[in-house]
Amino acid sequence: MPDSRSYSFPKEEHLCRKKLIDELFGRGSSFGLYPLRLVWLAASAPTSAPPQVLVSVSKRNFKRAVDRNYLKRLMREAWRLNKYRLVEAEGGHRVAQLAIIYTGKEKKPLALLEKKLNSGLERLLTEAGATPTGGSGS
Repeated sequence: MPDSRSYSFPKEEHLCRKKLIDELFGRGSSFGLYPLRLVWLAASAPTSAPPQVLVSVSKRNFKRAVDRNYLKRLMREAWRLNKYRLVEAEGGHRVAQLAIIYTGKEKKPLALLEKKLNSGLERLLTEAGATPTGGSGS
């Protein structure tokens, strides 16, 4: 079974274009699951393709680039290992773009980040599945 899933995080899945990022934060919906905040933008139709993802850690909370890079690496790893929950959802998903933002003030272990990301993905499936054109965040 592990060989049938793709656990990669290729460049095409990285959200880099400023126009798309501005649209995500301008029109997207969000919710928080401490120490993470997820911002997402709904697609027009259900898809099984992975969404474009942006990973961010605040410079205000982590002054040293080493710490920011470490946390971003952990979040990318958690996404890479668990994106199948969204991609393999029954009937597809409606998430076009996703931002995973670390809002905590201290470093947390990978296990906790994975647990929070998984519950966030479950919530995304219910919220994005129920609202086809934009959704509502808290």
